[in-house]
Amino acid sequence: MTENPRSPADLSQLPADAIRIPGKSLRRYIYVILSLLTAVSGVYIMFDILSANQLNTLEAIILVLFGISFSWLSLAFWSGVFGFVLQMLRIDPLSLKSTKGLAPDNAPITTRTAVVMPVYNEDTHRVIAGFEATLRSLENTGEIANFDFFLLSDTTNLTIAQAERDAWQLLQERLGDLGKQAFYRRREKNIGRKVGNLAEFCQRWGANYEHMIVLDADSVMAGDCLLKMVRAMQANPRCGLIQTIPIPVRQTTFFGRFVQYAAVLYSPMLATGLAFWQTDAANYWGHNAIIRMRAFIDHCGLPTLAGKAPFGGDILSHDFVEAAMLRRAQWDVFLLADLEGSYEEVPCNIIDYAKRDRRWVQGNIQHLGILDTKDLHPISRLHFLLGAVAYITSLIWMLMLVLSTADAVVRAINANVYFTEAHQLYPNWPIAKTELIIALIVLTTVLLMGPKLLGVIVTLTHRRTQFGGTWAILKSTFLETLFAVLIAPIMMVYHAYFVISVLLGFKVNWDSQEREGRLLPWGECIARTSKMTFAALLWGYVTYTYAPIFFWWLLPVLTGLVLSAPLVRYSSSLDWGRGARERKIFLTPNETSEDPVLTHMNQLLTVEHASLPSPAPIPALPADNWTPMPHRDMDDYQTITR
Repeated sequence: MTENPRSPADLSQLPADAIRIPGKSLRRYIYVILSLLTAVSGVYIMFDILSANQLNTLEAIILVLFGISFSWLSLAFWSGVFGFVLQMLRIDPLSLKSTKGLAPDNAPITTRTAVVMPVYNEDTHRVIAGFEATLRSLENTGEIANFDFFLLSDTTNLTIAQAERDAWQLLQERLGDLGKQAFYRRREKNIGRKVGNLAEFCQRWGANYEHMIVLDADSVMAGDCLLKMVRAMQANPRCGLIQTIPIPVRQTTFFGRFVQYAAVLYSPMLATGLAFWQTDAANYWGHNAIIRMRAFIDHCGLPTLAGKAPFGGDILSHDFVEAAMLRRAQWDVFLLADLEGSYEEVPCNIIDYAKRDRRWVQGNIQHLGILDTKDLHPISRLHFLLGAVAYITSLIWMLMLVLSTADAVVRAINANVYFTEAHQLYPNWPIAKTELIIALIVLTTVLLMGPKLLGVIVTLTHRRTQFGGTWAILKSTFLETLFAVLIAPIMMVYHAYFVISVLLGFKVNWDSQEREGRLLPWGECIARTSKMTFAALLWGYVTYTYAPIFFWWLLPVLTGLVLSAPLVRYSSSLDWGRGARERKIFLTPNETSEDPVLTHMNQLLTVEHASLPSPAPIPALPADNWTPMPHRDMDDYQTITR
């Protein structure tokens, strides 16, 4: 390394172009106060409605659950509002300076960076194509001299492992001299999963680099984006990590295109809002990010937690924890919401999407067990809490619906009972606070749908042509909202089931993901949804029989559950996906004007490479330059000085 900082630079040492964040504390106070006021208002209205006819135990439980979920909605809503204002005015969320007419940063690259892609039993052809496209894109910038690329395999399937070696040898032949900057390493035993994979790389070769850019197996990044990340790290010596916004691409099924469109439409605005109040304590999402190597080695050696699952064992969602450890050690962690050229792929159907969420549920719930870790930044604790609550709210919503149904049925059965006690002189007339009920419905709708509307307004104002024009945006957003409403109950049930299974101690397998489009067979769709469909039919029958008015309130939820099998089946259709694109439905900027790095990767995927006459040998690796990476107890913290 040309520089070897063991602790963040002093403020007096910051370069002139470093990120400076005015009013950090004030922003957070404003965010918390607005979110709290909104949440308290909603909970008070709900309390007033329920208490009008004497609050019983069931309704008290409903009120508590409502308070948790409504607080979650309030926090998300105000992040969206902040992002909307900043994006409409073209203001950077960190510096609060105008982004109009900013000159590009062309500072020379003076540091060395390793671009690493950990893989585990993945589709070799897709991995190599993304890896090569990213490398070639950086080569085209003329700045590749200070970069090395590493494919870090944890593959356990021996057939895939040999395919990786064969594909690597062919890649080396294509790269020529450039191949001297690209390396393939496979661990025989994937101890510690991805955490162990990256830790071994850092220990063996981390001392050779100032920075590490972490990709996922489905990541693709443009060379210009890589350079901007490195220049940002160079200009900010106090920065330990910079996270970009990975944009989903290459989706071919209807469901995949739905997820892709929603992410591209709303993510930049929501991320801008997050960056505004998180400031220098942002989160890490595990990939498409740049990390200061020395800071990561010193502070991100994660221990095995004491106890049993779900709170003990290996730290599963390690990225959140690594960001928290960096911030605890006084390193800045930034989310740069405006960086373009950062891409990923997402599961192409509801079943595979839910399988991925199952892994995240267990990892995020585990964070509740380390909330009390010593010296954590308050925002880091909030990341842990909100990450877990994001999935727990599904269980809360389902419990609220079930308990509300029970309450409605009980009240309907006792609707004509006005004397509930012996010797009662006056009847208990039911009180319906219709105005408050309407007010609460309106407020909840605003919190749920408001960010969507704001995202559409930003897009129509600044990115209309990139999405195919106004009409394409309007019809796509209408269908996106309708489909989101239909599948929301399905995801609610899956997430609720996952949360319960995690809390009961059931483990999850962290296998590779299905990313390529596939039409799900009817048998799999029915097997994965039949229980929720049967429960919804029974639920609807009981509600309609005893509380028909409440049944109509439940209808949107019941509809999605009853139709779950065909929704899962047809949304996985490639024909529906192609038809949507032909009609400019769910059209995204990377389709109206595709990034050259994506074009190149798609070209590489169409090429069938010749087979080798004999299996490729294990590739050579750079000499080890061993650096210890201590695994500390979560509370074992001391400031490391230079």
